[in-house]
Amino acid sequence: MRKLFILLFAVITFHSASAQIKNIDSILAVRKMQRDSTLRAAIHADSVRIEKEFSDKEKMDRMEAKVIYPLFKAGDASGIIPVAEITEAPDPNIDYKILFEITGNNPDSIIREINYGLAEISRVINLHIAAGVPAKRIIPVIVAHAGVLHALKSNEAFQKKYKIDNPNIKIIDDLKKFGAKFIVCGQAMAFLDVKKEELLPDMKVSLTAQTVLTHYQLKGYILKQVW
Repeated sequence: MRKLFILLFAVITFHSASAQIKNIDSILAVRKMQRDSTLRAAIHADSVRIEKEFSDKEKMDRMEAKVIYPLFKAGDASGIIPVAEITEAPDPNIDYKILFEITGNNPDSIIREINYGLAEISRVINLHIAAGVPAKRIIPVIVAHAGVLHALKSNEAFQKKYKIDNPNIKIIDDLKKFGAKFIVCGQAMAFLDVKKEELLPDMKVSLTAQTVLTHYQLKGYILKQVW
């Protein structure tokens, strides 16, 4: 009787173990299917992403080949693309008084490049000229506060802070020659500890950018905020 019981127990144990093995095999098979499916999806997603990246780059290459710089060249961001068969154009016989508000300083990773705000101002003026507005009709006033003050520093002061030459000096000189007035916020200067003698020549200093912004808008200037 004892031998029969032992034999029966062994048979039951064997079948139980076999069932567990089959169950584990089934789980592993499902896991493999899931893994393979995930890998296929990832490969497909990567191929779609790569295809889109190359397509976008090719599109940008085609666009860049058409870009022109009617007056200012402040890096690629200041260029424009000609448009054929224009049916709406600005009046070339009125003054375009534009009040630019700039605040942002380039991150350290791209501090060697022309300040984005200055490049955008250049682009806006380029767009007006390309659209048929005479240069003499464009009257820009540039109000600077916050971090962008560092971009308006002399080469010596810029080198002291960043250990490189100021890449913005040429475009600032070009804008000033064009007739642009630069006005710097005194509150921002105090907050950032920027001294007047650290700034490039011909930078006007106001008590605050806020009064300059309201004053020039009341004089008929159109406000354009730039980064």
